[in-house]
Amino acid sequence: MTEPTMQPPLVPTTGPDYQPVVTLNGWTLPWRMNGDWKEFHLVAEPVVREFAPGMVGHLWGYNGQSPGPTIEAVEGDKVRLFVTNKLPEHTTIHWHGQLLPNGMDGVGGLTQPQIPVGKTFVYEFELQKSGTFMYHPHADEMVQMAMGMMGFFVVHPRDPAFRRVDRDFVFLLAAYDIDPGAYVPKVAEMTSFNMWTWNSRVFPGIDPLVVGKGDKTRIRFGNLTMTNHPIHMHGYDFKVSCTDGGWVPEAAAWPEVTIDCAVGQMRAFDFVADRPGDWAIHCHKSHHTMNAMGHDVGNFIGVDKKAFAKQVRKLVPEYMPMGSAGMADMGEMEMPLPDNTLPMMTGWGPFGAIEMGGMFSVVKVREGLAANDYKDPGWFNHPEGTVAFPWKGDEKNAERAPSHEPGARKVAEFDVVKPGAKSSH
Repeated sequence: MTEPTMQPPLVPTTGPDYQPVVTLNGWTLPWRMNGDWKEFHLVAEPVVREFAPGMVGHLWGYNGQSPGPTIEAVEGDKVRLFVTNKLPEHTTIHWHGQLLPNGMDGVGGLTQPQIPVGKTFVYEFELQKSGTFMYHPHADEMVQMAMGMMGFFVVHPRDPAFRRVDRDFVFLLAAYDIDPGAYVPKVAEMTSFNMWTWNSRVFPGIDPLVVGKGDKTRIRFGNLTMTNHPIHMHGYDFKVSCTDGGWVPEAAAWPEVTIDCAVGQMRAFDFVADRPGDWAIHCHKSHHTMNAMGHDVGNFIGVDKKAFAKQVRKLVPEYMPMGSAGMADMGEMEMPLPDNTLPMMTGWGPFGAIEMGGMFSVVKVREGLAANDYKDPGWFNHPEGTVAFPWKGDEKNAERAPSHEPGARKVAEFDVVKPGAKSSH
């Protein structure tokens, strides 16, 4: 797969029933049955991944994509996984969180020989438990994971009714440091990343999570970056339902609106989508909702740059001073950029610039969606009177006669104007 768009879920046609997962900007790996073995084939290889329109990275991944395709199976399945190495160096695969024979654990030099360039190895094991897992190399791990080698592995319960939901989304968190104009990540970087991604995509390139009103919904994610990520969803509280260690008993599931995911962990949370709208979901570390962010930028808030700008324009006539009143104007000005990079903050919504990047997307809850409909429904049509609106005037207006302008009304003793109404400002 070379397309960066989300592919339809792969509905099972044989064996136990389950609700298939939807991979943001990704797809599920097909399989074949060979006797009582469920067989998959992963190809480790260099790939080109679009982070968002306007920028691509030259990464390593599986089957044409980083992260690789999601593997889905059922508790009790006997799985056989062929892994072909088309990288320029040896590799292995570790099945993170799975209970399996030691020799199938995928740690190069410890539990198996490395997979040489051009060779195929086979992993065979029976899935001991259902839950949320991932796969990644355990060979030259610093380089290979920094280059994007990872993928999701979901094992569904044998009982189709166990903790079943109507929609089930998955994504992996990864971080890259790619200089403007460059294409290959700096694999030795430890802290100063500038591309914080979900499934190697950044906002506005991350798919929305489209949900029907009333749907039981699960969102699963795993963290293969160098730091933790507090994932926050607006408009709802949810219950943490699963980790890579297994299911959280329903009686013990705890309510949250933000759940932290440390390095190497996986988390899943459930909610009932009973509030229509466009609800933000993002990492709550503010630098992680930025793109191509420099780390040596001076702070010019409160600095009068008029005289400075006048002098600079003698050399650079198109120079625009920015930052004296914050950086919000960077989200609105579509300035020329170096090759193969993205604005620090970007994306447009129905009311203007969203001023985000990186680990940010939108949960779009809508009435009347078909069960298998994941198409972007566009922006939410807010019912009248449910959008924040400008206040007309100041507190002195409270002493004046009420306005008779169409659309105006009194709130807390101050005149206000609804969107669309004529304002004196």
